[in-house]
Amino acid sequence: MAVGRPFVARAVVFHAPGDLRFEDVALPAPGPGELLLRITACGLCPGEVMDWYIARKAPVPLGHEAVGEVAEAGPGAAYRPGDRVFVHHHAPCLTCRACGRGDFVHCATWRPRRLIPGGLATHAIAQAQAVAADAMHVPPEISDDAATFIEPLACVVKSVRRGRLRGGDRVLVIGAGVMGLLHLMVLRARAEPSLVMAADRVPARLEAAARFADVVADVTQRPLIDAAKDATGGDGVDVVIIGPGTIEALQAGIECLAPGGTLVVFTPTSPDDRWPLNVCDLFFNEKTIVPTYSAGPDDTREALGLLQAGLPVTSLVTHRLPLEQAAAGYDLVRAAGSALKVVVTP
Repeated sequence: MAVGRPFVARAVVFHAPGDLRFEDVALPAPGPGELLLRITACGLCPGEVMDWYIARKAPVPLGHEAVGEVAEAGPGAAYRPGDRVFVHHHAPCLTCRACGRGDFVHCATWRPRRLIPGGLATHAIAQAQAVAADAMHVPPEISDDAATFIEPLACVVKSVRRGRLRGGDRVLVIGAGVMGLLHLMVLRARAEPSLVMAADRVPARLEAAARFADVVADVTQRPLIDAAKDATGGDGVDVVIIGPGTIEALQAGIECLAPGGTLVVFTPTSPDDRWPLNVCDLFFNEKTIVPTYSAGPDDTREALGLLQAGLPVTSLVTHRLPLEQAAAGYDLVRAAGSALKVVVTP
């Protein structure tokens, strides 16, 4: 069904830390291969409260964990009005050398935003590159709440894959917020670890982690390395996945690694942070450091498959808010307390 022109969407735009504004954004008619989406739900990403990261893009519309319904389809688009879809906010070309290697996030076409203005809006244009490369029908058995997890869950799928887990590995996840808990779920669903540990300092998050982890460690009560050594008979763990983007977390993680282990860096530190890494220890103990950034089309499809298989992601939704309360939602995410997943509905 065609919509009237000019068409104006209401969007949340970041201008500075603490300065989120509701703005009217004029949207053109969808061009060839494009979609006009009516956003039905959007999750709030913890990365959007990393001020140093978002501020350098300002002013920038927020939201990329979105699900929507096609309101209008451009000529040649693969979807039709009424279809429920997920569209990734980035899209690779699928033909370059980086894409051929599976390194989709390093494709030259990947970084530009492909969801205009963003997912935290009443409506958005999904550009043709994203529709062609990384869009999917959302089946009716997947709720809007669950569908907002496709993008973050895809990032976790990639993270676990890059951790190169082997059967029987002992794994430690540092940080039991929503992304840490998703890691615990995926480890149980896709890997065969002999031990899963989770560490945090927030009681509510430790309680949530206990549903999926064999051992939970409260880092306010004892050094994490002591808990890791106790849980592994003194060896240390084989894989550590670092959620917080801090030097403290990186150092704690590498100290917990057994020789031959892998440290997965899931969140960046700020550009000015420096980690005084002991390269001698790294070398002789053959420890591997692996960063993992965002996700590609293969990961989003695996994420949808996990949702269809019943991964209980909606149990992590603690708050549902209207678009007008998005700022309050980000306050909850920033506080990193009992709130886990915050879902906003326009």
